[in-house]
Amino acid sequence: MKNIILAITGGIAAYKSAFFARLLIKNGYNVRVIMTDGAKAFITPLTLQALTGNQVHTELLDETAELGMGHIELAKWADLLIVAPATANTIAKLAMGVADDLLSTVCLATTVPILVAPAMNQQMWQHPSVKLNLQTLRDYDYEVIQPASGMQACGDVGEGRLPEPEYLLEYVEYFIARHTTPQLLAGKNVTITAGATVEAIDPVRFLSNHSTGKMGFALAKACRNAGANVTLIAGGKVHLPTPLFVHRFDVLSAEDMLKVAKDCANGLALPCCDDEEHDHKHHHHDHNEFGNDIEVEPISTATDIFIATAAVADYRTRDVVPQKIKKTQDEMSLDLVKNPDVLATIAKEFPEIFVVGFAAETQDVEKYAKGKLESKKLNMIACNDVSRSDIGFGSDDNAMTVFFNNKNEPVVLEKMSKEKIAEQLVELIGVELGKKFTFVKP
Repeated sequence: MKNIILAITGGIAAYKSAFFARLLIKNGYNVRVIMTDGAKAFITPLTLQALTGNQVHTELLDETAELGMGHIELAKWADLLIVAPATANTIAKLAMGVADDLLSTVCLATTVPILVAPAMNQQMWQHPSVKLNLQTLRDYDYEVIQPASGMQACGDVGEGRLPEPEYLLEYVEYFIARHTTPQLLAGKNVTITAGATVEAIDPVRFLSNHSTGKMGFALAKACRNAGANVTLIAGGKVHLPTPLFVHRFDVLSAEDMLKVAKDCANGLALPCCDDEEHDHKHHHHDHNEFGNDIEVEPISTATDIFIATAAVADYRTRDVVPQKIKKTQDEMSLDLVKNPDVLATIAKEFPEIFVVGFAAETQDVEKYAKGKLESKKLNMIACNDVSRSDIGFGSDDNAMTVFFNNKNEPVVLEKMSKEKIAEQLVELIGVELGKKFTFVKP
C-alpha cells in the first residue's frame, strides 16, 4: 500500500493535513491529494502540490484527466484512501452514497480500503445523526479513526479534534501492517516486559542499568501487527511512546514487575491510577504521546505468550533509606539482597504459557543463553552481545541468536533494525506455536 490518496474537506483542521501529507512523503508513500471546495477555503492547493510533488485534484469533471474520467483514474491508482479531516457534511454524503464532487465519487468508485478521520465541533460530534452516519460507514467497511479530545478552534473543549499528524501516520502504518502481515498470533494474548527496573536506595538514588526498552516496544508493535492482543510492562526508565492499541503498565522495581506480570498471566485487568495516586506500585496507560485516547479493550483473558525483554535488576537494597543519604563518609556499603526472577517465576508458575527469554551478555553469550533456556525451563531464548557498540542497549539495531527447547540448531538473525529483528522473532514464535508447542514444559 504505497499509493495513498489524501482527501481533505472543509474544516479548520485542514491545516494539519499539510503536515500529515509531508510525513507520508517522508516515510516513502506516494501521495495524491483531493480537496473539496470547502478545503480550499482553509488551505490552498498550491501548498499541497508543493508538499507532495503531485498535482492536486479538485474537479469531478476534469478535462485534463485521462479520458476526462479523473475519478476513475484516481480510484484505480490508489492503494489506500484517507479522508482527513472528514467533516460532518462529508460523512453524511459518504453514508448516503451521494456523488456530487470528486471526493465522494472516488470513494464510491474505489475498491481500496478507506480511512475516515472525523473532525468537528464537540457538540456536532455527539449528534445522533453523526453517530448513525459513522456506523453506516463502518457497516460499509470504512475504518473510522477516533478523534482526539481537547481545546477546539471555537473555544469549546471536548472530543472532535483531528488527531495530530504523527498519530495519523502511526495509525496508517498500523493499518497497513495489519492488512499485509501474516496473522501468526491472531487472538493470542501477549505480555511483554521492557526496559530496566529501578531499585531505590533512598528517595533520590537507585540501582538500574542502561536498557531503554526499544527492543520490547518493537516486539509489542510486531506482535500487535501479527494479530495479538498486547500488554507492555515497562520499567521506570522507559520514555518511549506507547504503540497504538497496546496496553501499558509502568512499574519501578523487579517486585512490581513480577506482580503485574502475574496479574497479566492470570488475566486480571488492573485499574488506572489517578494523578494523586501516581506513587502507587504500577500505573496503567492507554494513551499515546500525542494525547489521543486509544480504544483498547480491558485485559480479560490470561497470557498465552510471555516475552521477557526487560533488564531486571538482579539485586536490590535490603532496606530503602527514607531520607537522602548524606555524604559524610569516605566509604559506604550497601546491603543487597537478590530480587525475584520474573522470567523464571512466570515459566514455573504458569507452565501453560509459551515463555520467551532474552539474554544480554558481554561474554560467552551462547553458553549463558543455553544455560538460561534449560535452567528456567523456557520455550525459546534470544541472546545478543551487548559488549558490541553497534547493537544492544540504546541502539536502534540488534543482532541475535535464537535457541529453542525442542531443537538443537539455533537461528541466527544478522544485524538489522530492532523493528526487523522483532518481526523475525514473531515469525519464529508463530511457527513454534503452530507446529511445535504442545503446552507441556520439558
